[in-house]
Amino acid sequence: MSCLDSRTRILIVRLSAIGDIMHGLPVLNALRDALPTAFLAWIVEGRPADLLRSHRALDELVTVPRGWLKSPSTVWNLRRRLAKLRFDVTVDLQGLSKSAVAAWLSGARRRIGFDGAEGREISRWLNNELVSPNQTHVVERNLELLGPLGIKNPPVRFDLDDLPSTKAVVDKMLESRGVVNRFAALNPGGGWRSKLWPADRYAGVARHLGQSHSLHSLVVWAGDEERTWAEQIVAGSGGFAALAAPTNLLELMAVVRRATLFIGSDTGPLHLAAAVGTPCVALFGPSAAERNGPYGPQHRTVQKMRVTGSSRERRGAGGESMAAISSEDVCQACDQILDRAILARPA
Repeated sequence: MSCLDSRTRILIVRLSAIGDIMHGLPVLNALRDALPTAFLAWIVEGRPADLLRSHRALDELVTVPRGWLKSPSTVWNLRRRLAKLRFDVTVDLQGLSKSAVAAWLSGARRRIGFDGAEGREISRWLNNELVSPNQTHVVERNLELLGPLGIKNPPVRFDLDDLPSTKAVVDKMLESRGVVNRFAALNPGGGWRSKLWPADRYAGVARHLGQSHSLHSLVVWAGDEERTWAEQIVAGSGGFAALAAPTNLLELMAVVRRATLFIGSDTGPLHLAAAVGTPCVALFGPSAAERNGPYGPQHRTVQKMRVTGSSRERRGAGGESMAAISSEDVCQACDQILDRAILARPA
């Protein structure tokens, strides 16, 4: 029984990371659709806050620093702030001790979270309405948490908007790189070492896109190490790739939104590109593609072998599962998306 009305105050708890925040956005939109005048807030830590701050469905964004749970003063201040917001319901999308503690600190009487393997650490003891998900993809599993609120099978929407100031910066950067119209965005980052794909194979894909589709590539990156890989891709692309300027998250969102195609492994930029509607070729090794892949039929996922075990074991695995993916595998997936786009154009 949902017992909700127009004054209900709901807190979504998904503290990190970028890709997981993207997977949680359909929950926010489903709540807004079902409860147009409810008060909806989200608690998040670190950089992903930039992507949520101006979201049209959100009334309040509560930010905490990384490692906040280790600071008694920060925990106390968070509890005071959450208490002032008088939440009725929390929805814990993360299923960890720290997310469940944040939900408990809110003082909400109804704290919805995952049961079973998805409810990790002590989250099942702190959340008091537990849901055992039946779906496969993480987006749909998150949406199952809305069942106790009477929301069943809502449409999946992300609804991320670019800021006008950000659009102007990105337009200028793209023009300077000569990729104003059609281009592919490539991202060599991986988050985990076990998710990285070799730079020379990305370069081979860039050459293929240029030679077979007259599609130049823009290589996006974050941090010095990724910049080095990005420069290697550009150097090996035969003149078909350009290096992006440094971007913050909002600028990266504007870049990948404009791309004809995005290519990258299971990390934040991939899921950001999928959330803004750009067709993606996703390279998967240690993660389960059927659970964590870009959501929607317009994408293609390439996975040749998968690492099993705990998150810690998959994070620390070698590069065999990514090395099993050839440039030819990725080029074929790109061809499928681009050929389909050509067929879909009006005559």
